[in-house]
Amino acid sequence: MINEVRNAVLSIANKNNYGYISPSDFNLFAANAQMEIYEEYYSSYNKTINAENQRASGTDYADIESPIAETLETFLVTDFLSNIGGHIFSVPTLTTVGNDSYYILKILCYSNLVTSGTNTSVVVNQLNDSTATFIADGIGTDYIVVNLDTNKVATVVSVTSATSMILSKDIFLASGNDYKIFSPAVKEADKISVGKITMLNASNLTAPNDIFPSYTLEGQNIKIYPNTIDTLGQVQAVYFRFPKTPKWTYITLVSGDPAFDQSQPDYQDFELPNEDGYKLVTKILEYCGMSIRETELTQFGMAQQQHEQPTFSMQQ
Repeated sequence: MINEVRNAVLSIANKNNYGYISPSDFNLFAANAQMEIYEEYYSSYNKTINAENQRASGTDYADIESPIAETLETFLVTDFLSNIGGHIFSVPTLTTVGNDSYYILKILCYSNLVTSGTNTSVVVNQLNDSTATFIADGIGTDYIVVNLDTNKVATVVSVTSATSMILSKDIFLASGNDYKIFSPAVKEADKISVGKITMLNASNLTAPNDIFPSYTLEGQNIKIYPNTIDTLGQVQAVYFRFPKTPKWTYITLVSGDPAFDQSQPDYQDFELPNEDGYKLVTKILEYCGMSIRETELTQFGMAQQQHEQPTFSMQQ
């Protein structure tokens, strides 16, 4: 979609010789436009919920909520959080899990340690421990396996014998790695403000425990209570991630004109639905107009946005 959007932008901008938009400028404007539209989805979803409560929203083909929810859910991700030390875990970031968190929906905790040990041989996508008793331990599908030496996590696909199991990922690349296995029995942690957690911990009646865990969010850190939940593989976040930064990639021809080339390793298309193509065009045109100081181009982009956004006017 990104190439079609760029072609439309260039066509409109060049109609009155407003100037050429370089690939670097287009990529910058495209990232800002995508982020604007992405954030609008959250406010639009809120408006549809209010409209439903006021009985101002329909059903079937008039159901506005479902398409918005489906779009947002394409950005919904579940990842195990990286342990910083003790009961402190890192919020999802590009460095730790490969995605930046926009909004954390829930925190899940796995507190039941079933067994631990050391792998004794290496087979692709397997955990092998000659001293283990996996079957007697009751380990089955979806149990969580953590390699404590490499900080990698996988789940159990099947237990093939008392000493061997097949994993969802290849996390044991060398023998002698220590591991822990946790039960898939999960508890959702309650979010507590930093100001209240001290008071809760001071009471035997309200203190978080394995059955009713809690967490606080402090900057880029998530602190889990009770503090016995302190190992990678015990804490999982369900969150909405930021959309990936779009990038129109190209190869330069002999004539000097850039030609679109999506085979480049850093190519990234827009992550929004195709129906948002016109919104991207109008928002990018608005940025272009401000960049080259052409008020007509800016006004055109703004006017098109106002013209194409009647859907939620009834809720405003």
